[in-house]
Amino acid sequence: MSKGVAITGMGIISAIGNNVEENHQALIHGKKGISRVSKIKTIHKDDIMVGEIDRTNQQFEEQIGLSQDNNYSRTALLGVVAAKEAIKNAGITNINDCKTGLISSTSVGGMDKTEMYYYDYLTNTSTQKYIEGHHAGDSTQKIAEELGIEESLVTTISTACSSAANAIMMGARLIKSGQLDRVIVGGADCLSKFTINGFKTLMILSDTYNTPFDDNRKGLNLGEAAAFLVLESDAVVKANHKKVLAYVKGYGNANDAYHQTASSDHGDGATLAMEKALKVANLKPTDIDYINAHGTATANNDLSEGRAIIRIFGNEAPDFSSTKAYTGHTLAAAGAIEAVYAVLAIQNSVVYPNLNFETPMHEFGLRPQLTLKEKSLNTVMSNSFGFGGNCSTLIFSKGA
Repeated sequence: MSKGVAITGMGIISAIGNNVEENHQALIHGKKGISRVSKIKTIHKDDIMVGEIDRTNQQFEEQIGLSQDNNYSRTALLGVVAAKEAIKNAGITNINDCKTGLISSTSVGGMDKTEMYYYDYLTNTSTQKYIEGHHAGDSTQKIAEELGIEESLVTTISTACSSAANAIMMGARLIKSGQLDRVIVGGADCLSKFTINGFKTLMILSDTYNTPFDDNRKGLNLGEAAAFLVLESDAVVKANHKKVLAYVKGYGNANDAYHQTASSDHGDGATLAMEKALKVANLKPTDIDYINAHGTATANNDLSEGRAIIRIFGNEAPDFSSTKAYTGHTLAAAGAIEAVYAVLAIQNSVVYPNLNFETPMHEFGLRPQLTLKEKSLNTVMSNSFGFGGNCSTLIFSKGA
């Protein structure tokens, strides 16, 4: 009987590290990547804190080997770097040796460039190339081209903060149904003035370090990042004697149809997503060893998610924490970032601390894990909940 869909490679770049190992070291040593805005010209730079990656676009262009006249957005650059690391980590030398697809996700897309040159398009034709890179699918296509994927499924998912989780779910389903043998799944999002202004308008950005599940939480820190995982079928794993890092064991998606930018106070969508994921995985709530919570540190999310966890697990919930205090909320990339962290948790038998926590929420008695905890993990649940009520849950299990 299949253990699930195999994960054979991972790649990541975030505010706490430029690759998988750097991210792992930051997680276990409590290194935060949150700081004041330094790379974007915004009137809010002194009002908020963000998770920025400390590398310039030019450095990425040189790393990838792009010509100076390219029209790559920062989202595309981050995505290419993370996807290439995942392919290398999986030991893939011929990307087209089996039916291989790419499912990438983004919210920002190329708007970091189009907003930069918005007022120049009619007078400076050299800036018009960035218009072609604006749409969400452009970064996906560029990643596919850099990886060399030919004549296969290449598609984009944009369901707000659950996007990358849904990309992983879709990839797993395509492998289970036999339509593809290998799928590179994940997401990328850079910081932009558009997202900063949008979240500022919603009044959910914090002027200090975000504090998930704390009663005095003030809001989220936006972050930029990219992460990709290589999913492969049992047949490919067996034929190539591949090392399995972990398995995608379960997944669920639901919509609470409550509000365009808020979750149900009672966590209806989150509850349904977790229930579905457990059903697909054929697991009971007591089988879950750790929950990597969505945990955005907004008043709405942490209340909604906490109540949903209680509805599924009761007051004896498994260890849980949010890693967004490390990276910030990386929007469409978040589900893939935290999927990598879930796999690292399983591989290294650790539960990550919920940084910055001081005061338990008055609505319930749940307390996140506050220190690095060594613990053997067989299954990890990862939650990703997005605007529009789009809620997704993934369950990962131990590999070979």
